[in-house]
Formats: sequence, C-alpha cells, structure tokens
Amino acid sequence: MKYLCIAYEEEQKLNDLSKSEWLALRQETLDYVETLRKRGLLIITHALQSATTASTVRIRSGKLSVTDGPFAESKEQLGGFFLIEASDFNEAIEVAAKWPSARIGSIEVRPIEEELRMDRRYGEST
Repeated sequence: MKYLCIAYEEEQKLNDLSKSEWLALRQETLDYVETLRKRGLLIITHALQSATTASTVRIRSGKLSVTDGPFAESKEQLGGFFLIEASDFNEAIEVAAKWPSARIGSIEVRPIEEELRMDRRYGEST
C-alpha cells in the first residue's frame, strides 16, 4: 500500500543550524533516501521551497481568493514529502520515524486513496 509522508518543519530551526549541522542533516537525509530506494520502499521525494514562496488559493461563492503563504496556525510548515510503498501502516510509521528531520519537526503518515470513493470523500477507515 502507498503512504504519503508529509514533513513539517520550523524553518527557523533549520535556519538556526550551523553550516556543519546542516550539512550533516542533509547528508543523513540523502543517505536515508538512498537506503529506502535500495529497499524498494521509496517512490518519490521532494523538498519544498520556503513557505514564504507559497500562496493559498480558495474559491468561495465563485470568487477567487489568493493569500500569501500557507494557512497555518502553528510554527511548523510543510517542508516536503515522500511517497512510499509499505507492507502496512506499521512499516510506514517505521520508515517515517527514521526520517532525519523527524527529530526537529514531525512527519504525518497518511494512506493513499488509489481512486476517489463513490460514496463520499472521507468514509470509514478500512
């Protein structure tokens, strides 16, 4: 089953790292990405640019609204994602727990819907 792992980070915590700390975290992440690829678990991963480059788009009553930045009430921002193929939710959690930035942020793990449901968008968990 596929799982989307969404990395949330505080940009300031990453910006506060020394150059050597940043390079170590970066290399650890690249090494883990390679490990996941070799194990056949990683489908794709991408980091995102700063949340300051984002816009949030909404349509309400037929009118477009564009707001600078993400809508977030926490300090953590969406930093990137990785899509994995895991045997079950427990394996997906294990993979996410070893992602290096989980130590300074958080990783949300969510199963992928292979197709849009007929009954309603969010049904009972199966």
